[in-house]
Amino acid sequence: MPTEKPRFTLIMDEKLLELIDDYRFENRYPSRSAAAIDLLCKGLEQVGKERNREKGK
Repeated sequence: MPTEKPRFTLIMDEKLLELIDDYRFENRYPSRSAAAIDLLCKGLEQVGKERNREKGK
């Protein structure tokens, strides 16, 4: 069943893809997409925290 969610393509080197795959298997995600989404969310959360700290200075 196709999804209606937006899609985009990432191009990366093999080492980064290997790191994503390692994260996927270590955390038992069903797909690369699920692992990449989790990593993106965690990264964006960290960026938000850093921005908030900078604004508080």
